[in-house]
Amino acid sequence: MPNDSRPRVLLVEDSPSNALVYRSYLEQDYEVEVVHTGHDALQSLSATSFNALVTDVRLPDMSGLDILDRMQKEQPALPVVVITGHGSVDMVVDAMQRGASDFISKPFDKARLCVTLANILKEQKLKAVVEEYEKTFVREQFHKMIGASLPMQNVYRIIESASKSRASVFITGESGTGKELCSEALHAESNRSDKPFVAINCAAIPRELIESEIFGHVKGAFTGASAAREGAALRASGGTLFLDEIGEMPLDLQSKLLRLIQSGTFQPVGSSKELKVDVRFICATNRDPLLEVQEGRFREDLYYRLHVIPIHMPALRERGNDIMLIAHSLLLQYAKDEHKAFESFSPDVEQFFMQHSWPGNVRELSNVIRNVVVLHDGKIVEMSMLPDLRAASAGLPRQPGSEIPGVSKELPPSQQQPSGPKTGDNTRSELKAIIPLWLEEKRIIESAIEKCGGNVPKAAAFLEISPSTIYRKKQQWEKMDSLRASV
Repeated sequence: MPNDSRPRVLLVEDSPSNALVYRSYLEQDYEVEVVHTGHDALQSLSATSFNALVTDVRLPDMSGLDILDRMQKEQPALPVVVITGHGSVDMVVDAMQRGASDFISKPFDKARLCVTLANILKEQKLKAVVEEYEKTFVREQFHKMIGASLPMQNVYRIIESASKSRASVFITGESGTGKELCSEALHAESNRSDKPFVAINCAAIPRELIESEIFGHVKGAFTGASAAREGAALRASGGTLFLDEIGEMPLDLQSKLLRLIQSGTFQPVGSSKELKVDVRFICATNRDPLLEVQEGRFREDLYYRLHVIPIHMPALRERGNDIMLIAHSLLLQYAKDEHKAFESFSPDVEQFFMQHSWPGNVRELSNVIRNVVVLHDGKIVEMSMLPDLRAASAGLPRQPGSEIPGVSKELPPSQQQPSGPKTGDNTRSELKAIIPLWLEEKRIIESAIEKCGGNVPKAAAFLEISPSTIYRKKQQWEKMDSLRASV
């Protein structure tokens, strides 16, 4: 008695004898329907639901690849196995590119066909389970954060678990990964969501003012203090204080922050009176905090006070399809803001976005899309609209002929030895041509990145440094460029 729970397979084979043999291979485990022409196959596929399609390439009225193309449009989830007695590498590649699940060359035995079908159907079941899981448990957005990737799902779960606690949270991640959005989500999920959320960027405040920004000051505490001012700690009382780029905080101020975390008390600048506050601390850095401790730039006792619940924000290049998920959201948002008609990206742009390393992470992606929306019009973003991402990341023009260290033996001009003694005007001219070490280092690293097609990890490998070193130096260069521009 046939088992109705068996998977249904449509077998398309123009040779009756071959069809009989293949059917005998499968009928023990599958409910098999056999047809001999492409026309009959398309009729059966439209009338009946099948779990898999096995088709010969050469049929009397059409090619099996034509049936494959039709199924990719009408039933893309249907697994298709292509068989032929005239297989070639080109045909295999063509079939797989068109969406075939597998390709079998004649002659083949029972084991080859049965194992192929069993693996395909097993994979199909696993995909169904994953899709069901994603529909039920995977979130594409959590507060202001967008992302359905596994790393982001982990971030969401940690936020939900840690939000109700008073324990300090230490967020790490490269610049532009959304550390502040993570801190805002922690506050929004907490029992303090109706109380203030105060954010301080320790890197954006001058060293001499940061203590006043956090702890406040009394009138006359220092030159220019014409009135008393509440600090961030007092304003955040009952709520959350977010200290971004905490690695930039001076060591002497770190000791005062440690006291605030331990006792909940502090003294405003210029005051002898202690104030008590109830604050939940969240901090963030784009540096390696343990390395900062080891090198003496961050207090070890403060690190362990703050590093109770660590959250790592993944780099955009590690988040797979989140790149396009975020890109579409930003495109629609900016198109609305700028009153433009943009709706989507061309396939070439999507492929480029997925392959680009995004050293600036979500912030870089956001800047690129806003640039396109502001400067162009249309419904679809084309490759011609994109800014040159490599040029945009370069601070200075590159010198032609420079080579990647480790790839070419030729030294940059500034490192070549002079051919003979120089005096007078020639010496003064060459002295003027000497540039700061950080600029020369910047030129070499950016030249390496350019020659590696914008791939930072690849360039780092050639330069024999870590990618994180390049990203950290990029931030330092931005600060140095700003200082030079202000002089």
